[in-house]
Amino acid sequence: MAGLLLAAISVSAVELSWAQDGNAGINAANNQVRSYFASGTQLMYAVGGILGLIGAVKVFQKWNNGDPDTAKVAAAWFGSCVFLVLVTTVIESFFGIN
Repeated sequence: MAGLLLAAISVSAVELSWAQDGNAGINAANNQVRSYFASGTQLMYAVGGILGLIGAVKVFQKWNNGDPDTAKVAAAWFGSCVFLVLVTTVIESFFGIN
């Protein structure tokens, strides 16, 4: 009986020695995820610039063809680019990215 009790105590002591503070892991994950946001926001700005160029070409083609809905298409492309830039700016300010 005493041997079984000693074995149980030694097993629980080994398990406790392997246990780590969860705060250190959470802080490490937080720092790692925040480091990804800087690259992600730069990527969103680049995608916004490319989409803006594509939209400008499409609007120019419609304008040259004399399509009557050129203003609507221009507003849609411009609005989507502005939305993408605003979302990126909000993400930067929300997560405190410098």
